[in-house]
Amino acid sequence: MKLLVTGGAGFIGSAVVRHAVRSGHAVVNLDRLTYAGSLSNVAEVSENPLYAFEQADICDRTAVDAILDRHRPDAIMHLAAESHVDRSIDGPDSFIKTNIAGTYTLLEAARAYWAERGKPPGFRFHHISTDEVYGSLGSEGRFTEDTPYDPRSPYSASKASSDHLVRAWHETYGLPVVLTNCSNNYGPYHFPEKLIPVVILKALAGAPIPIYGKGDNVRDWLYVEDHAEALLLVVQKGALGRSYNIGGENEATNLELVRKICAILDEKRPGNKPYADQITFVADRPGHDRRYAIDPSRIREELGWRPSVTLDEGLEMSVQWFLDNEDWWRALQDRDGVGKRLGTG
Repeated sequence: MKLLVTGGAGFIGSAVVRHAVRSGHAVVNLDRLTYAGSLSNVAEVSENPLYAFEQADICDRTAVDAILDRHRPDAIMHLAAESHVDRSIDGPDSFIKTNIAGTYTLLEAARAYWAERGKPPGFRFHHISTDEVYGSLGSEGRFTEDTPYDPRSPYSASKASSDHLVRAWHETYGLPVVLTNCSNNYGPYHFPEKLIPVVILKALAGAPIPIYGKGDNVRDWLYVEDHAEALLLVVQKGALGRSYNIGGENEATNLELVRKICAILDEKRPGNKPYADQITFVADRPGHDRRYAIDPSRIREELGWRPSVTLDEGLEMSVQWFLDNEDWWRALQDRDGVGKRLGTG
């Protein structure tokens, strides 16, 4: 296939680009290169003849039309999004523009491109979303594809809106779409303002390791390379109009997660005292969802996918990657918001 991947210089998008090129697919990476995007994330494939890069904004219809006409992809994998909840609390405007208006622009461009080509049956528009659209769980239960939407942050509300747009374009115009909603990702090239990189880098710097509230919020953690594999499977074999929840089957409280990372660092780069001594509890995020957990039965039963990396394995690989790639994360330290507390309302 020839894939147009939006947001392919970001964390998850770059994993998709790398995995797709390794698998023999041609990939066009469309990215605006905002604060969270870096072409170093795809350096591995940048010289591969299967890879091409286009710097553009998904809100720019003229640019998107030209890219589609120039490259003529078989499928669009839409990952470009503003994705940090804390940033959405401080400045929701960019989330509305990119996640809602940008998705609308891309849908309209895709619809025109698909129609102009005679509506080929193999074309797909794959929209990649988040489990946060479902809201917050109590101590029991898991999100399924039929869970009602109940977003609680500007970020999750903007992603819920984009999900609804994609479904509407399928029902109203017949655009061939598939959707996926994933749990929290982690792994190589994780932008250093997110929880796991923050913990690693604060620990190494000897700084306080911040944990929101009591650290009892629960997340289901999905290794990003597993996610990329699942996404490539869905875009090729997912049923039209169908949504698939992709989870890591690895639940942990934030405090448990941080303690695991500290223990790994104690082994790999021991200091004068345990890194867990640096843990500091800070004021909670406004509207902090209590628990996320995904039921991945549909993708397992229909497409035969399940995660291959356990949380302990993935955390060890992630910590080692950050230890081995100091040049990568140091180059991002001056970017807007990195190293600062965001989302205090």
